[in-house]
Amino acid sequence: MTNLGDLEVFASVAASGSMSHAAKELGYSPAVISKRIKRLEEKLGARLFQRTTRQISLTEAGHGFHQRILAVLEGLEEAEDFVSGRSNTLNGTLKVSASTSFGRMHVAPHLKAFMDRHPGLSINLVLSDEFIDIVAGGYDLAIRIADLSDSSLVAKRLAPVRRVLCASQNYIAEHGTPQTIEELKQHRCLPAHNNDLWRLEGPDGSVSLRPEGMLITNSSEVIREAVISGLGIALRSTWDIGAELKSGALVQVLPAYESSKSVALSAVYSSRRFLPAKVRLFINYLTELYGPVPYWDQI
Repeated sequence: MTNLGDLEVFASVAASGSMSHAAKELGYSPAVISKRIKRLEEKLGARLFQRTTRQISLTEAGHGFHQRILAVLEGLEEAEDFVSGRSNTLNGTLKVSASTSFGRMHVAPHLKAFMDRHPGLSINLVLSDEFIDIVAGGYDLAIRIADLSDSSLVAKRLAPVRRVLCASQNYIAEHGTPQTIEELKQHRCLPAHNNDLWRLEGPDGSVSLRPEGMLITNSSEVIREAVISGLGIALRSTWDIGAELKSGALVQVLPAYESSKSVALSAVYSSRRFLPAKVRLFINYLTELYGPVPYWDQI
């Protein structure tokens, strides 16, 4: 029978695409990782990885093997959680994905309180604005802001997300306040991306607007700083600019219009019958932390 430790090593290399990364994650030397992969390939009589000087990737046989042994490893983890009585004592590493801005503003500041409760747990928080395949990347969960009604993954709603039109006091003083959506088209608008479509819900139903921005950037944080500085009008989430709205640095424009309420803040994870305790407790912590009226929307 194949050594379960070798399967864990294989899964780690496959997820990271690097023997050195897998070695660091598992606490082995790269030489040990290489030796165990070689031993597994010899036992199976098949090459699992295609190696070059720059990268390592799964072969066709390795890809099929990876898909099948993931279920084995997940089943083992679920069994351990079940036998332990789904204990609140956590160990190991929790790998979490989140967007750059939200992770920096509303996840990172709250990690200490959670980790103080669970000193045996390490957290690997990966921030990226690119789409992350959490299954292929070996993530335990992702924190996403999206409409996930058609997702194949399990999504636990953490909090509502409000996106509002806003501008600085300086911009309003210089350019005035638009009174209608049509007037909004005559103002300087700051879409997060050059072709970003603003979908709004208003008194007469849904309306879509494709603003033509004078600032082109791939960074949502740049748009945030631009609207605060008075460059134009932006559609921003209240978790991002809630403090500025409260202080008066930003004011809401066309307050009868907000983005679709189908978008929410959710914890997303792969479908499992038994959810690992570390994932379950972290989701519970975030649910309690944010709640139906998150702190950034409280006056």
